Amino acid sequence: MTATQIIALAIFVAVIAVIVSEKLHRAACALIGAMLLVLIGILEPKEALGFIDFNTIGVLIGMMMFVAVVKNSGLFEFLAVKSAKIAKGNPWRIMIAFMIITAVLSAFLDNVTTVLLIGPMTFSICQKLELNPVPFLMTQIISSNVGGTATLIGDPPNIMLGSAADISFLQFVMYDGPIVLITMVATIFAFKFIYKKGLSVSPEKMELIMQMDEGEMIKDRILFIKSVIMIFLVALAFLLHDTLELKTSIIALSCAALMIMIGGQDVEETVHDVEWPTIVFFAFLFIVVGGLEKVGLIHMLAETLINATGTHYVVLMIVILWVSAICSAVLDNIPFVATLIPLILTMEAEGIDVWPLWWAVSIGACFGGNGTIIGASANVVLTGIAGRRGYPITFVQFLKIGAPMMLLSIVLATGYLLVLFGGYWD
Repeated sequence: MTATQIIALAIFVAVIAVIVSEKLHRAACALIGAMLLVLIGILEPKEALGFIDFNTIGVLIGMMMFVAVVKNSGLFEFLAVKSAKIAKGNPWRIMIAFMIITAVLSAFLDNVTTVLLIGPMTFSICQKLELNPVPFLMTQIISSNVGGTATLIGDPPNIMLGSAADISFLQFVMYDGPIVLITMVATIFAFKFIYKKGLSVSPEKMELIMQMDEGEMIKDRILFIKSVIMIFLVALAFLLHDTLELKTSIIALSCAALMIMIGGQDVEETVHDVEWPTIVFFAFLFIVVGGLEKVGLIHMLAETLINATGTHYVVLMIVILWVSAICSAVLDNIPFVATLIPLILTMEAEGIDVWPLWWAVSIGACFGGNGTIIGASANVVLTGIAGRRGYPITFVQFLKIGAPMMLLSIVLATGYLLVLFGGYWD
């Protein structure tokens, strides 16, 4: 390795290490790493900007602004109360209903936004039932990471992969959707075994849930109707983005602009609700990974993987699936995927048909986020809220549930990918 390669690698490792340690905000870590690469001269300023995937940034900003308007309608609270009443106040049925709602919403909204919207209603309903909310929160965290795998916009790694590999919204639904459904069914049965015995309550407490009025959850009825219509239109636009020949960022930003225009909400408040630290983190992380690509380290890693697996590409696919899952369980899956993207593009340049590898990364990185409390942003956010509400979830507590659920999902995913692509390279 040359001195330049060693420096670029050292900066990347240092950035990841500080992110994992949580000693400094991850946006600041990425910014410092990117600026070091520019100041040292490894990257020219214009070159550094060229590594930023502005399509990914656009999708994130657009969807965050869209949700910032929609949430003021009370739509999500309405769904939570309505589903609890449909479940007749039965705690186990409510748990299943909230898992399904969380998974579906996570397929179309940011995972963190979903758990932030469903979480408060969970505490309210559990308070009425006099139940510990932790089992409900754990099932929602797992469901958010599984459900987010199903679509292009459901989880940041998928947004990044879709942009880099030009994968459409419909293709994500076709390839990731089936394993998400299989895993959700398996997850529900697993949680029935884990939690159901501790979810019995008296008929009187169940009646308290039935007395809740979902109509009172609607804060703005006109905005509520507009939000429902717009969510369907957004989903349709993403499904047709290939036919429309529009980038996903253009669709997300256009729908956000339309929602702001018809929503009648405060624009400054809407813009303020965007998670700008996350946007900054993404932008500068692309530059940090770009440094590795510029000095040739990504190419070296790609060659090492190719040489290690030879022409056994099915083995390579399964290795990438499991490595993606394990690494995403202990690292934020965003920097990990940002590193893998140029690696797979390099393999493609070497003449390998990498189509199945994209799906191995997508499924592995998204499912892997369930492994530990730091594996995905939704985990950190919802467990943090639980702690502030007086229900702390420790790293070990989360690990006892999250790790087995992650392993179950990856075993299922291994079988799924072998069925789907086992003879792909023959």
